[in-house]
Amino acid sequence: MADLADKHASSPAEGYSQEQVPIQDNVSSEIRPPTQLDVLRYRYHHGANLGGIFVLEKWLYGSMFEPEAKGGSELDAVSASIAVRGVDATREKWEAHWSSALSDHPDLDFLAAYCTSVRLPIGFFTLGRFFTAQTPFHGEIFKVYDNAWAAVKILCSRLHKAGIGTLIDLHALPGGANDQLHSGTSSGKAELWGNSGYLNAARRCVQFIATEVKYGQVPGCIGIQLCNEAEYGARGMYDWYTDVIKELSLLDSSIPVYISDAWDLDTALTWASKHNSTGTSTCPIFVDTHKYYTFSEADKAQSPHQIIARIPSELSEVASRVGDVFGRGATEAVVGEWSCVLDRETWAKVDAANRETLLREFGDAQCQQWRKNSAGSFYWTAKMDWMDGGEWGFFEMTKKRTISPPPELLLSFDAVRTRIDQAMQQRESLRTQAYSAHEEYWTRVSPKNYFEHWRYGIGWDLGFSDAQTFFGMRANGSLPGPKMGGDSIGALDGWIRKRAREGGIEGDFAWEWEQGFRQGVRHFEGCAGIGNAK
Repeated sequence: MADLADKHASSPAEGYSQEQVPIQDNVSSEIRPPTQLDVLRYRYHHGANLGGIFVLEKWLYGSMFEPEAKGGSELDAVSASIAVRGVDATREKWEAHWSSALSDHPDLDFLAAYCTSVRLPIGFFTLGRFFTAQTPFHGEIFKVYDNAWAAVKILCSRLHKAGIGTLIDLHALPGGANDQLHSGTSSGKAELWGNSGYLNAARRCVQFIATEVKYGQVPGCIGIQLCNEAEYGARGMYDWYTDVIKELSLLDSSIPVYISDAWDLDTALTWASKHNSTGTSTCPIFVDTHKYYTFSEADKAQSPHQIIARIPSELSEVASRVGDVFGRGATEAVVGEWSCVLDRETWAKVDAANRETLLREFGDAQCQQWRKNSAGSFYWTAKMDWMDGGEWGFFEMTKKRTISPPPELLLSFDAVRTRIDQAMQQRESLRTQAYSAHEEYWTRVSPKNYFEHWRYGIGWDLGFSDAQTFFGMRANGSLPGPKMGGDSIGALDGWIRKRAREGGIEGDFAWEWEQGFRQGVRHFEGCAGIGNAK
């Protein structure tokens, strides 16, 4: 309360009586309840990547690479296969790989039980031959991908039926957003940035995907990621983001757009928050950042204890910005990739007998921090030739309880219903207490200033109701998949922005509505025992 009090103390009009105007009609009552798609997109994402399916990486799927392959990228794999097998046999092999990604019901059931969402890396070549012109994937290679986009949609549909949302991640763009193998080639160059031809081609890829999403062709799509791991200081990146998001917003401003932070989270959050104001009609923007502790020399020089001690300070850039949508814009970030992998040099600094205990501490610390300061996280990765994947594997780390979903995700149907009933029994008393405390505070701090406290009450009502809807949507059968478990509002800043725009909430006292909304969410989640409100 103190921070917002300092910020808004001068905002009420001077010279007005503290006496309140009559309570207004509940303008928020005209806002429709959250839909299934709303919950899929704005709940907390405890997710996994499905890397190596549509953008191959040799270390994950060596079985897709012929001995003659010259490198470890998708282009290396498909080129070698065509040379050895021919186009038709290669297409059959690739299509079998795509269709088998989650063909086993136990795998899909496991994901449905332990995660909410999947981040699905794809390439520009996944969209078909019309997107490969003037790239190394043109020519006979593109024939391999004629059915790739259809395979993506089939996979998304299967995930959606299990209650899992899908983030479509344009992992590999023409020219490459970075110089790594996971950009689709082993060129070692990031040629997307500053190349108008490649940038326009990438823009067309995004437009195509967004059009498919808009018209319901990608079931359960929670958003589109414009690029993956853009190189640091990428030239013209934010200009390209601006142009693409402007076009997408004209097409369908409800689609969440995810952007790479280019290894500079602070700058990306500043840029995104300006575009996420309540006064703009742009698509909601989420910043994707990646957290690994195994690659740099600085990481290798530290012990597991030292690395674990760093985790509670992670994502401080997010924590310092959230909580004031009308003042600063909505701030939303996800940890699009993370793992429990530490380098052998790090493990060499401790007794091997302590490894499992430290690994669990490391995983738990990350899970807790991502929940606290982000809208979600996606473990790298779920599937590979060498299942269950060791410390890179979502399946193995979950089975060993090294990482864990939010506790509410594991609640029984009866437990969810009981907690909702308990919350409803306390609703009126909590609302009365919250409204009185808000009114008393401002009467004491600014006794001569005019306020519109009725907005606080309206915000509280909507926040409480929305949190209840998110939590109970599985149990009431409105969300596909298992009826067990409950969800919380993970992207709270973004959700408040959306609800404010839907309700026409604006003006000098909109901040009171926002404070009420946040307190309503906190109160429901406190009653339900999930307490994830930001």
